[in-house]
Amino acid sequence: MRGWWQELAGLVLPVDCAGCGAVRVLVCDGCREALGGAAAGPVRPSPRPVGLPAVWAAAVYDGGVRSLLLAHKERGALPLAGVLGAALAAAVLAGGTGGPGEAGEVALVPVPSARRQVRARGHDPARRIALAAAGRLRRAGVPARVAPVLGLRRAVADQAGLGARQRRENLTGALAVRRGGRRLTDGARIVLVDDLITTGATLAEAARAVRAAGPAGGPGAVLRAAVVAAPVDSFRRIGRAPRD
Repeated sequence: MRGWWQELAGLVLPVDCAGCGAVRVLVCDGCREALGGAAAGPVRPSPRPVGLPAVWAAAVYDGGVRSLLLAHKERGALPLAGVLGAALAAAVLAGGTGGPGEAGEVALVPVPSARRQVRARGHDPARRIALAAAGRLRRAGVPARVAPVLGLRRAVADQAGLGARQRRENLTGALAVRRGGRRLTDGARIVLVDDLITTGATLAEAARAVRAAGPAGGPGAVLRAAVVAAPVDSFRRIGRAPRD
C-alpha cells in the first residue's frame, strides 16, 4: 500500500509540477491559477441524469488540471490534495452554499470509492480532497466538516470506458447512507463532493441515496454538489464558457 512515506517523499524531494512538468515545484503558478476558482461556475452534463442537483465546478478538466487530478488520484501524489481541496472549496463557495456569518454548517459528503480502488491507490481521493476543502472553508469563516456517510452496498463495474447510460445502469441503487450516518448531517447544509464530473451519474446516485435516508436527507436536503473540475462542454451547455 502507498502510505506516509510517499507523502513525506513528495514534500521533501525535488519534484516537477504534476500539471505541466515545470521543474522543481510541486504546482507551478500557472497550474495553481487554473485551479484558483476564477473559472468556477455551474455545470450540467448532457443528458442530465434524473435527480442530479445543481453542480458547481472550479476548473475545466483539461491540460494541467487533468494531469494534477490524475497524479493525485492514480499516482499517489498525496501532497496535491491541498491545492485540489482549495479548488473544491472555491466551487462550494461559488455555488452559494455558505459564507461567513451565515447560519448553519456545511457538511461535505464525498462520493465513496470502492474498497478495491482504495486498496489499489492507497487512499480515497475524494475524501482526502474534501478534508482539505473543509479546512480551507473554515479558514474563510465558513463552518464546514466532512461527513463520509455514503457507502457502496453492492459491487459496481469500473466506470472507465462506460457511456452515460451504462454508467447510470451500473450505479443505480449502488449507494446508501451508512447506519447512523444520518446523524452526521443533521442540521447541516449538505454538499455532495467529488474530484470530477463527467456524465453526472455518480453524483445523481449519491443524491438519491442521501434523499432516501429519511428526514435529514429528505427532498431539498442536498443543496448543491461541487467538484474540482468538469469538461468544458458542461460549462457551455448552460451558457457559460470559462475564460481561457
